Amino acid sequence: MIEKAELEAALAPVSAGRATVRIDGARANVILDVTGLPDAAQDALEADVRHAATLPGIAEVRIARTATRTTRQLIAVASGKGGVGKSTVSANLAVALARGGRRVGLVDADIYGPSQPRLMATQGQKPQAHDKKLVPLATRYGVPMLSMGGLVTDGQAIAWRGPMAAGALGQLVDANWGAAETLVIDLPPGTGDVQLTMIQKHRPAGAVIVSTPQDLALIDATRAIDLFVKAGVPIIGLVENMAGYACPHCGELSDPFGQGGAEAAAAKLGIPFLGRIPLDIAIRTASDAGTPPAAGNGPEGAAFTRLAGQVQDWLDGV
Repeated sequence: MIEKAELEAALAPVSAGRATVRIDGARANVILDVTGLPDAAQDALEADVRHAATLPGIAEVRIARTATRTTRQLIAVASGKGGVGKSTVSANLAVALARGGRRVGLVDADIYGPSQPRLMATQGQKPQAHDKKLVPLATRYGVPMLSMGGLVTDGQAIAWRGPMAAGALGQLVDANWGAAETLVIDLPPGTGDVQLTMIQKHRPAGAVIVSTPQDLALIDATRAIDLFVKAGVPIIGLVENMAGYACPHCGELSDPFGQGGAEAAAAKLGIPFLGRIPLDIAIRTASDAGTPPAAGNGPEGAAFTRLAGQVQDWLDGV
């Protein structure tokens, strides 16, 4: 009869410490920890272990796989209506978090109107698949990214019903994100199928709500907040985008969308106010060029850096 120590010694060169063994008469029971391994690597490891375990005195080898679920935090960036700069906030938040040392991925879940390929300079690039999972595109900012815009032809209308959109969301979120510990999810505006699927199947750790200062946007933002609150998803806070405009010619400050509305709304709702992002042509120009302001050290990126700092503190406290 073979001893447990003999079997462990035989498996050590091929198992890389992932095998736990037990001897039951002439049967070897092996538990393989396959955490983090893609399907093909799991199959190869099992085959190697089975071969190595086939020793004199062993008539049968039983192998069971086990994996520890990796904890990956999802941050939903949402808005009640379109046109408030949610995608710009998402891209710059992801880049600023990455610059702060966090391993971050970016999911463009705005299925019908994907903007991240332009914002992150990946237009024309198509993600590949490995072991039936999408492999995110590398970006020049250290943030891997997936978008529906990378899976369809530029300019092609995406006329999908809810179940198809929900299925696309699953492929983007359940991709091979590697070492990413946080995914920033750029949701479509509103409170529709994609948001519901996100909450039910890919539950976010928290949500950042983006609004402009105007009353109409805040009314819609309140609806988005209500959806997450009712679903038990914590609200990280409210961001006021397009807050104040400095004339590039005379320097005069104006507030075309109002002033302080989001901060007042946050106080009324009892949620944190995460700060203001100005209506700045430098942000618009950099975003259209695929160079998120948060990637540089200019003044236009400072607001995103402060936002990322608050989100980082929140994540650290979860």
